[in-house]
Amino acid sequence: MLDVKGLSCPLPVLRANRALRALEPGAKLRVLATDRASVADFRAFCAETGHALVAFGEENGAFSFTIRKAPPRD
Repeated sequence: MLDVKGLSCPLPVLRANRALRALEPGAKLRVLATDRASVADFRAFCAETGHALVAFGEENGAFSFTIRKAPPRD
């Protein structure tokens, strides 16, 4: 799990990208953020990188994203 609550765009996505690099393909990363812009940012990030946004939710002012790391590109 990666807690980036309180950070503003683009830091949540940049920190998630760094954390994903350390994971094996297919592994999941849960990210907690409070920046409203992170909703669009994570959707765009996943579409651009090939990672899958497998879950998204909001609770008590925090957004939760679950991202599955993409397999390596050829």
